[in-house]
Amino acid sequence: MNPSSPPPPSRSSLSSSSSFSTTSWFSGIVRGRSSNPGNPMMANNVSAGDGGGPVNRKKQFRGVLFKYGPNPTQVAFKTGDFKQQVIFIGGLTDGFLATEYLEPLSIALENEKWSLVQLLLSSSYSGYGTSSLKQDALELDQLVSYLINKENSEGVVLLGHSTGCQDIVHYMRTNAACSRAVRAAILQAPVSDREYRATLPETAAMIDLASTMIHEGRGMELMPREANPDAPITAYRFHSLCAYMGDDDMFSSDLSDDQLTMRLGHMSNTPCQVIYSMADEYVPEYVDKKTLVERLCRAMGGAEKVEIEWGNHSLSNRVAEAAQAIIDFVKIEGPKGWDDPWN
Repeated sequence: MNPSSPPPPSRSSLSSSSSFSTTSWFSGIVRGRSSNPGNPMMANNVSAGDGGGPVNRKKQFRGVLFKYGPNPTQVAFKTGDFKQQVIFIGGLTDGFLATEYLEPLSIALENEKWSLVQLLLSSSYSGYGTSSLKQDALELDQLVSYLINKENSEGVVLLGHSTGCQDIVHYMRTNAACSRAVRAAILQAPVSDREYRATLPETAAMIDLASTMIHEGRGMELMPREANPDAPITAYRFHSLCAYMGDDDMFSSDLSDDQLTMRLGHMSNTPCQVIYSMADEYVPEYVDKKTLVERLCRAMGGAEKVEIEWGNHSLSNRVAEAAQAIIDFVKIEGPKGWDDPWN
């Protein structure tokens, strides 16, 4: 979500080791601070562990790093070895360990016999500008398929942060075969990229340029650098994020109830929780957050509403509250035996 002005927070780094245990456990997703948030740095001072699940001692995660699809970026990291999985889907510029609450959440999930899966998509880190919700949904379906066929999954819960919420909404609309294995969905910080971008002075002119390029059949060509200084972005993706009723425009406060229902109504078929940060820095001041979250939940057919007072966008200042809200919902709405997608 919203990589331009203010700059995104530093991302965590992926640590590697030259030795692995016989059980293929991979130790070392280390919560660190990178000097270059767009490119995770590689460290070599972490040794592999032979257990499962996160450990607090050095703020490391122990788990399995695996490929779930053919593209080089299609890598996922799983903590805990259970047949129920929560899949975390980050927002723009995100990758592994995108939010502070993932560490306590993974511990809480393991205590409840759940795994936490963090995935990299083609759109992760600086790839979002040349990707799309359609591509994200395809890759998410490949991950769910992997979990069903390789891990004997009994069902998954999707947890989206920021623009990851759009991914979930779009994926569930596709009715992809493996989407039937989704038992519940959690939208954390479902905010409007369009309304935030509208506060930036260059946006209006760049929307006009993107519209012209799309009309000329150049939607997959890159916009000028000033449109999105942090990453290359196509005219299509810029328009999707920034234009009224673009493909990514799902949570804007100026959409009518009918428009919200058109965008979100299909989510009524899935148990949903909406976690909204009441001090989200990416929501313009003029937006009535309480009214908006109420409308979003209603458009989704009565989703569970969780308002986090004073919470920021990533809930880094309300970590325990975020993890508790998620785990409480997962325990209630979790897998009860998934439908075989091929029957």
